[in-house]
Amino acid sequence: MAARPDDRPRIRAWRPRVGGVAEVFHARFTDHVYPMHAHACWTLLLVDTGAVRYELHRHEHGALDGLVTLLPPQVPHNGRSATGNGFRKHVLYLEPGQLDPSLIGRAVDRPVFRDPGLRRGVDRLHTALSSPGAEDAAECALALVTDRLEGHLRARRTRPHDPSLAHRLRELLDSRIVEGCPLHEAGDVLHAHPAHLIRVFRREFGMPPHEYLTSRRVDLARRLLVAGAPASTAAASAGFHDQSHLHRHFTRLLGTTPGRFARSGLRAYLVPEAEEKQPSGGPKR
Repeated sequence: MAARPDDRPRIRAWRPRVGGVAEVFHARFTDHVYPMHAHACWTLLLVDTGAVRYELHRHEHGALDGLVTLLPPQVPHNGRSATGNGFRKHVLYLEPGQLDPSLIGRAVDRPVFRDPGLRRGVDRLHTALSSPGAEDAAECALALVTDRLEGHLRARRTRPHDPSLAHRLRELLDSRIVEGCPLHEAGDVLHAHPAHLIRVFRREFGMPPHEYLTSRRVDLARRLLVAGAPASTAAASAGFHDQSHLHRHFTRLLGTTPGRFARSGLRAYLVPEAEEKQPSGGPKR
């Protein structure tokens, strides 16, 4: 008997242009049952609707809406819907080096986290990975998510605020507006964990590093547009992925499109001076 359209699996899988993420996998299953299997990567799982039951290292667990599930690499597990209505899930397969391998045993013992902040962070990461040109935002979100996961597994305390580190990171970003500076490179230069850099920067300046860098790129693009550069040239010269990437952020920050912004200065040259100086009360008699 053929499956009804609503019962057919719906799958979307791709490899993003963000280091550390081997695969993004979105799926909806009704009656598929995963046999025992293992992955080379860390499996970061969100269940959006329904519920999943699975066995990990001879212990049964549940993945529910609102929880975050982390399955360690090379440890066999299976999976099936806990109800007859199926489930919808979003999965990230993280490269093994994204989390300390010494934490695999702790992840086996505790694969589920009830942490709304972590859940929101993983949601933001999925959104960024699904948006062309949002690689900087995705890298930032990934660093925060992996750091928070390690924090749960290690039960470590939050590191103190360091304003001088935030200012050094801002100087580094200001020196590399066009080419950008990936967080792992900034961490190497400043001798700090990428997630710590994000936290101190946001606390000091009220925004994460990637948003600061985007705002500086928009500022550079507007100067190029005022100088007469076409939008496509301004986008490339300011470090944007493409013209649509510039359009999206330019409009979000300035409330108008790059084209309208560039054309807005022409009226001062096209409108006669006498008309510009005419009193508002009407023409002179």
